[in-house]
Amino acid sequence: MKHKTVLGLVVLATVVMVGVYASAQDHAYVGAEKCKMCHKVQHASWEATTHAKATDAAKASTERPYEASCLKCHATNSDEALPGVQCEACHGAGNDYRKMSVMKDQAAAVANGLVIPTQATCDGCHTGADHAKKVSLADNKDNKAAIH
Repeated sequence: MKHKTVLGLVVLATVVMVGVYASAQDHAYVGAEKCKMCHKVQHASWEATTHAKATDAAKASTERPYEASCLKCHATNSDEALPGVQCEACHGAGNDYRKMSVMKDQAAAVANGLVIPTQATCDGCHTGADHAKKVSLADNKDNKAAIH
């Protein structure tokens, strides 16, 4: 009886882990270059922003030493492979909503991982603590130096 319970728990844990792994793969990051294919104007605007240069700014800082933990806010997906605060840092990992047929339907895009940024999105990094200046999304929607 005890053996069956343990075996059942192992099987259940395996099923859960496979589900978690599959779910993590569902919303893979594609990078700004893929977004650029359809969003050329937004990409060109973004390239001139402080967000686009966030990883380089963290590395060049003389105020504090650069370390991997900086990437949580100074890179997309906390990874130097996606430097800067790229599209997906605010709009969510795009693999599942990048298809034109999905992107043309906002509800379908959201259902497939598209994030419509809110103040909470900004607050994830702009906490107001240390050097993470608090910002207002409403006040910055037209700030081309910050966001596209």
